Amino acid sequence: MSDYVEDFGSGANLLPPRSWLDDDARRVPLGGEWSFRLSPTVATAPDDLTDPDTTGWDTITVPGHWQLSGYGKPAYTNVVYPFPLEPPYVPTDNPTGDYVRTVTVPDDFAGARIVLRFEGVDSRFAVYVNGEWVGWSSGSRLASEFDITELVAPGNEAQIAVRVHQWSAGSYVEDQDMWWLSGIFREVNLLALRPDAPTDVFVKAAWDHVDGAGTLLVESDVAGTVSIPELGLEVPTGEHTRVEGVQPWSAEVPRLYDAVLRTAGGDVRLRIGFRTVAIVDGIFTVNGNRVLFNGVNRHEFHPDRGRAVTEQDMLDDVLIMKRAGINAVRTSHYPPHPHFLQLCDEYGLYVIDECDLESHGFGYEPQPPKLPNPVMDERFRDDLVHRMRRTVHRDKNHPSIVIWSLGNECGMGDNLKAMYDLVKELDPSRPVHYERDTEAEFVDIYSRMYASPEQCAEIGADTSKYRNLPYILCEYGHAMGNGPGGLLDYREVFEKYPRCQGGFIWEFIDHGLRTTIDGREVYAYGGDFGESIHDGNFVCDGLLFPDRTPSPGMHEFIKVIEPVRIVADGNGGVTVTNHYEVLDTSHLVFTARVEVEGELVESSAFSVPVLAPGESASVELPPALDKLRAEGRPETWLTVTAELAEATSWADAGHRIAWGQVRLDEPAASAPVLTGTPAAGTTGVNGIDVAGLKNVRLDVWRAPIDNDAIPGVADAWREQGLHRVQHRIVSQGENDGAWEVVTRTAPPALQWGLRATWRWTAVEDGVVLQLSLVPEGLFPEVLPRLGITFELPKVQQVEWFGTGPNEAYVDTRAAAAVGKYTATVAELQTPYVRPQENGQRIDTRWAKLDALRIEAADDLFGLTVRDWTTQDLESAKHTPDLVPGDTTYVTLDIAQTGVGTAACGPALPDRDKLKTTPAHLTLHFTN
Repeated sequence: MSDYVEDFGSGANLLPPRSWLDDDARRVPLGGEWSFRLSPTVATAPDDLTDPDTTGWDTITVPGHWQLSGYGKPAYTNVVYPFPLEPPYVPTDNPTGDYVRTVTVPDDFAGARIVLRFEGVDSRFAVYVNGEWVGWSSGSRLASEFDITELVAPGNEAQIAVRVHQWSAGSYVEDQDMWWLSGIFREVNLLALRPDAPTDVFVKAAWDHVDGAGTLLVESDVAGTVSIPELGLEVPTGEHTRVEGVQPWSAEVPRLYDAVLRTAGGDVRLRIGFRTVAIVDGIFTVNGNRVLFNGVNRHEFHPDRGRAVTEQDMLDDVLIMKRAGINAVRTSHYPPHPHFLQLCDEYGLYVIDECDLESHGFGYEPQPPKLPNPVMDERFRDDLVHRMRRTVHRDKNHPSIVIWSLGNECGMGDNLKAMYDLVKELDPSRPVHYERDTEAEFVDIYSRMYASPEQCAEIGADTSKYRNLPYILCEYGHAMGNGPGGLLDYREVFEKYPRCQGGFIWEFIDHGLRTTIDGREVYAYGGDFGESIHDGNFVCDGLLFPDRTPSPGMHEFIKVIEPVRIVADGNGGVTVTNHYEVLDTSHLVFTARVEVEGELVESSAFSVPVLAPGESASVELPPALDKLRAEGRPETWLTVTAELAEATSWADAGHRIAWGQVRLDEPAASAPVLTGTPAAGTTGVNGIDVAGLKNVRLDVWRAPIDNDAIPGVADAWREQGLHRVQHRIVSQGENDGAWEVVTRTAPPALQWGLRATWRWTAVEDGVVLQLSLVPEGLFPEVLPRLGITFELPKVQQVEWFGTGPNEAYVDTRAAAAVGKYTATVAELQTPYVRPQENGQRIDTRWAKLDALRIEAADDLFGLTVRDWTTQDLESAKHTPDLVPGDTTYVTLDIAQTGVGTAACGPALPDRDKLKTTPAHLTLHFTN
């Protein structure tokens, strides 16, 4: 009875796919506690589900994954399969879970077709009811329904048994970049479908941007009448109707009309959004407007529940997106829970709905000995086409879905063309996406992953390429660890070339599973559960940390995609530009703040005319602000903020939508260096001790970020010895009024070094350091960082004037505002799931570490303060590995190489690399 495990099909005795409906069908939710038994293999699973005796079984919660309930262990791979490639066969080591529960079938189910519906089971399962085999299904993230009318009796108990297999032939097409987790992870319901009630409905609601009228056609498998009270409309199903005066649905204005389909057998409640998707002259449009996708890829994930997400989890995600200015979601790489799509309809998010398909581990070409990818393998065709059919039918009534996607990273093959043809037959109103159609043979949207801004610009400039289709990046800005950097470069391309219509950051959230290692709670990644094959922390590449708190990358993305742009106009005023798709700016209020050296001196309303989408206005400063500009006091900064005037469904009044900062004074020339007497200090093996600073020395190494480590950049740096430089005192003594120390910092075994001259001068309130350095020999072209580091007794509080409040690097500084900030040392750290370089505040003017004040005397510096060394940071596997001691470690950078996205994306541009050249730094230390 287990042959189905290695069957190429989609299932047996499944009902035809249909739309998800909010209807009058009676339902009994079957979530909660089920009896559970896990067997190590299919063969050892007792053949007793025709009459299971659950005495002595455990219990397990549905929805859920058994690996997160104490049975087996999670495993993570990105590309490779954790079993041999020999479809349809799967390992003998195939954990098999049996779920059993009893339910009383309500009396009022009499006369109805009784259906058992599963929203999601990973990976393949068979169903028994009252001891009778019902059927089986595949497609883990797809709905499955079985007719069990003849097997149960209303008013009586029914026993439901489900056998779930971790591996199946379906696993070969479910190689998505995520944890391998098994079980009944979405809801199960017992439904009563009345014979004269609708079971499948297709709402086709369009809007004509030329004449402003809507059209409506509601198709139903049971005829009825559609009523939209707000529009005074009642129309029969199957009839095209022109609807005057409707407001269109869009992501910015998600206008929905509540409707009811009434039939003799019951009602279906509908939420109708009138909108039209069209591709016009190579531009993707909604309601006649060009769309710029400021999107994210979203896996379903919770650190404790895996993919068994709750409605609150889904709402949390949608609210985070809306408040961030995100306007689109790609459901990578499977259809999401249907409730998530309801939320996208309601709150306003464009959706690329992707089929439950990925076979990345096969490669994109046939593998020796000519093993084809499943999309090239005729044996998989029926299942893949049916997966697409199930996707479209379940989700077809959501106005938020504007594009269908065939799947992800499968290469090319005839099965994909068959899937495309099916979509165009079922729903020609939406375009179809598939990224690996690299030559745009049949897709409607041309798509790439991780193309550089230069490559995107080349595509945007040449409309003869790829059939002049709209172009999107279905994945870009890989948000792994410290990053993504360089997002502004993409924004410039998206705004310059109409055909380049944005993209989707990879990805929304880190998939760190909360667990305990060595008595400490950590977020686990690949390898933490003892997997023999895994892809490490590549599963942690989101804009959000696993607990859904925003990373610095999220703050950067929010700033880059702001729908209102506020910049200096070059004439002493401010230019405000509306980048909304359909909204004007009447829902916003603007305020202005002026700070001088971080201290607030003026705050007022800021009058900006209402701007239509695409409009700009140059706004003069009001007299009070212009007076402050004219005074020219050093470090005078104007910050203009746009906030919601009134509450919305997704944010309170006062929520910040955009901000811009303009310097009102002209930066002054560097002040002359203070003169004094030679400072008193000592030198030793670990550096220079002076003025309370201990072990002062050059610093050229950073704990590699993922964007350094994965592409091999950090390995190249190690070959150049940058991780293990040694420090030699060349000379020391008084020279021209200063204590002058000459050092040479160089790696062992290599013939290059950095010769530094440190001039320490005692002045009235402290010491001044004048540092100059020159590279010698065959030095590396690029350095990770260049600065000084030293140690202090444990620091409690840090105050600084510079960029903040979050970390910022040369290519992630859009979200950094100049101001005065205060934080503890712990608050300055960024808790990346895999510890790495973090916490720099670029362009610091001055910093105060408890009593010690550090001030830039010429060029600004990057500030990093930690309670552990760079070596501690580099060797840690998880954040709790880092334990503060009694010493605080400070790094003041002249510069640091940018962070980029090279872990999965283009190499860091030369512009953002720290080139090895002579450098200098002047600092004033006071206590």
